[in-house]
Amino acid sequence: MAAFPLFVAAGEALTDMIVQDPARQHWLSQVGGSTWNVARTMARLDVPTAFAGAISRDVFGDALWQASEAARLDMRFIQRYDNSPLLAIVHRTDPPAYFFVGDDSADLQFDAAALPQDWRAHCKWVHFGGISLARQPLADKLVALAEQLKQDGVRISYDPNYRLLMDQRYDATLRRMTELADVIKVSEEDLEGLFRTTDIDGAFATLRSWNPAATYLYTKGSAGASLHIGDEAWHMSAPPITVVDTVGAGDASIAALAWSMMHRPQQQPLQHLGFAVAAGAAACLAPGASPPSLAQIEALIT
Repeated sequence: MAAFPLFVAAGEALTDMIVQDPARQHWLSQVGGSTWNVARTMARLDVPTAFAGAISRDVFGDALWQASEAARLDMRFIQRYDNSPLLAIVHRTDPPAYFFVGDDSADLQFDAAALPQDWRAHCKWVHFGGISLARQPLADKLVALAEQLKQDGVRISYDPNYRLLMDQRYDATLRRMTELADVIKVSEEDLEGLFRTTDIDGAFATLRSWNPAATYLYTKGSAGASLHIGDEAWHMSAPPITVVDTVGAGDASIAALAWSMMHRPQQQPLQHLGFAVAAGAAACLAPGASPPSLAQIEALIT
């Protein structure tokens, strides 16, 4: 019997369909999904990792399956269904404009009860986030799983990763997942979109009031990030790099923070933050969502 994963990311794996020309005649498909990217990043850092989610039994699902195998994810946690795939249609890239196609799609069929028996007893950390928590009935299944894991004493991280479908119907999920999580990642764009406000500082204060005991990773793109624990905060500038693609940078940063807290618990908060910021920068050095290696991250630590 294979060992169980220490880290699991639960949520969505999808296919990005990205327009390549003004006439919209040519499209590029890329495997993706924020929680799936977090799982791949953790696996790249040599942690036994699984992505817990459901994908389709077609060419799109096959690509996700093969990429998951290549990332060395625990394939026992990926479920497959005959339903249609989940697609993100990016019909404009600058500025980005997109919508999702996935009515009764495979991702919504995910069944936590069908995961390998006893996995929760061995898992140390589970990550949630992305659009999976804004798509029913999947969202309710994932929140219920998070509540069970919290009772088990498993550490939970949460990255809402704001998208347009997270309107007022998402508010209760945002609050509940914030209450359940030990570590929460949020960006300025997330706060503006989730709270539907330009008062970013006020939105962050509200978010923190729901769970004052949590650790918050607040990312600010090229300006770096800050780490907030209780009444204390630490700040770190982003290392100077030539950005190739920012896709997956946030996913890499939250995965790296979890890795640092799991594997280097004796380090100071500023060191955890530095590792997360360096990972986000390292993910920008290659096109697409490119999980960085430990060596690539450490090369950028200032």
